[in-house]
Amino acid sequence: MQFSIPHDHPSLPGHFPGRPLVPGVVVLERVLAALEAQHGELGAVRLPQVKFLQPLLPGQTARIELDRAGEAADPRWKFRVLRDTVLIASGEIAAA
Repeated sequence: MQFSIPHDHPSLPGHFPGRPLVPGVVVLERVLAALEAQHGELGAVRLPQVKFLQPLLPGQTARIELDRAGEAADPRWKFRVLRDTVLIASGEIAAA
């Protein structure tokens, strides 16, 4: 799934004035939306591991990659968020 955060997104004015960056929570929101688009509503989830490696700027296009990491009794997914070939964020999502 690809996404882009528009320049007028309400989270940007305070993050950071003069050089807006897309907040990590907004990126994670898109990751969860991509996961739920594939697997249905998950309810509560845990994020046992998340790393933000590079910034995402408003208007830039990013791609989400999801891989199943757990079994049916312990549903987990690994995710990667990339801007072209540059890794922006990675981590793991687990159903609570």
